[in-house]
Amino acid sequence: MTTHQTVSLLIGLAIVVVLARLLGALAQRLGQPAVIGEVLAGIALGPTLFQGAISDTLFPDDTRPLLGALAAVGVAVFMFIVGLEWDAALIRGSGNIALTVSISSVLLPFGLGALLGLYLMDRHGTGDRTAFILFIGIAMSITAFPVLARILTDRGMSRTPLGAVALACASIDDILAWSLLAAVVAISGSAGTDEWRILLAVPYLLGMLTVLRPALRRMVDRRPSLRLTPNVFACVLTGLLLSAAATEWLGLHYIFGAFLFGVVLPRPGTERLRREVHDRLAPLSGTLLLPVFFLIAGLQVDLSGLDASGLGDLVLILLVAVGGKFVGAFVAARLNRMPARQSAALATLMNTRGLTELIVLNVGLQLGFLGRELYSLMVVMAVVTTAMAGPLLTSLLGRPTGNDLTDAHRAGKATDVPERATGSAV
Repeated sequence: MTTHQTVSLLIGLAIVVVLARLLGALAQRLGQPAVIGEVLAGIALGPTLFQGAISDTLFPDDTRPLLGALAAVGVAVFMFIVGLEWDAALIRGSGNIALTVSISSVLLPFGLGALLGLYLMDRHGTGDRTAFILFIGIAMSITAFPVLARILTDRGMSRTPLGAVALACASIDDILAWSLLAAVVAISGSAGTDEWRILLAVPYLLGMLTVLRPALRRMVDRRPSLRLTPNVFACVLTGLLLSAAATEWLGLHYIFGAFLFGVVLPRPGTERLRREVHDRLAPLSGTLLLPVFFLIAGLQVDLSGLDASGLGDLVLILLVAVGGKFVGAFVAARLNRMPARQSAALATLMNTRGLTELIVLNVGLQLGFLGRELYSLMVVMAVVTTAMAGPLLTSLLGRPTGNDLTDAHRAGKATDVPERATGSAV
């Protein structure tokens, strides 16, 4: 790196951090998740405003690969944290309602999204027709578990029956959506001339779940007072990076390896250790690395040339994304005898896409599934569907009280969700 590159990188990073914090705080003051402001910060620095003059001045072309590398690390760490917090107990304790709502809220938007992909193919399609159509379906099916969990916490709903069901549904949605995306990446031939490597993905997955996970479990059992020492933390980081590198080499994307390593870390008896890992990684990721990812994502968004045709496509994208998720979740919840108001609230929560959607869209952009114009429209969809969750929940359930209900009986009365629909997750 030259002195000019170093200075440009450091100044650019400082600007990204400050702008992300300011707009994130402003979004929270307006009752929105901070991620909305941070995404808008990235878009504001991109080519949408002033024909890219701001981004060209602050982030010269020779520093952007460096920013891209930091963004990749940030996404890998974020996906590891998502895997670390993913808990199968949410699914086991939520009853049939979580499974049926999740399947319905994935399959319906996926099917509608695939039909939308057929329509968009002529104007926005890429070389691989099948991958394009399937990817549009996946993009419509995403629910952002981390953003949904934060919304529930901010509203004091995380331990209510409705909140427990929503978390379980989002958890299952994550697994279904990532599995579908992995399948599309695999069949698209993104590994290039080394497509044979994708055949190793299944043995790798089985090895992580049936060899590494039990080995880690035995190690934890032998050391019940395991603490996050520098050596342990270094081992966690090494495993995260190697797992991410492995899935990238296999022809999948590095996000799958990072997520999988978080999932395979043992749960029972490691609550303190996992909390310490989270507390070490989350502040750096959320304050520096993810804002860089938002910047990189925003630099790819260009809405300056949006015309009537583009607006029409955006309206269709929003209708399919919102309608597919809402109808799928609402109908399934009603079939499980959840009251209409709570069913609508659950469907609204399942429409939260946030950062998870941006990660999926960037995978599509990197692998050539999406062009720049359609990518820009899909980013707008991700922002809109996340921003609408708070106001819609307020209209359905009233303003948050800030009191997290912990008593199952009180929670049941507050939400009118049938007791059988909540299981032991309350």
